[in-house]
Amino acid sequence: MTRVQRYEPASMVVLAGWLANHADDETRWRLIGEFLEEYRHEPPVTRLALLSSEPPSVGDHHWDVFLAALAEHLAARDGHAGPRWAESRRLRQFWFPFNTPAARVDAFVHAPASFRRRGVFIHPQELEVA
Repeated sequence: MTRVQRYEPASMVVLAGWLANHADDETRWRLIGEFLEEYRHEPPVTRLALLSSEPPSVGDHHWDVFLAALAEHLAARDGHAGPRWAESRRLRQFWFPFNTPAARVDAFVHAPASFRRRGVFIHPQELEVA
């Protein structure tokens, strides 16, 4: 007899696992896009729960901080504070995931607050799947 698997939306913990298993940035961005696509289809109460548990390290401090910024950003869009686990994650040096001169300037000016205050500079358009 075949067991039917029930759909479960990905949480920050699941996303961290995906990122930890794929070291190349191109794949990581596709996985983030997949997470954001699933996230946007969930009701607000479920979305908040998907952000609440602290994800393990993905093995790269930049991406660990990115997840904290993303969790806070998504919670704020739904009118909530970011999860407590995200508060202490910060970079000591700025990080521009898309590191061309034009992308750096654009991200420096337009990065969402939750990213900017952690030293991650990304243009909000990169998160527009959600």
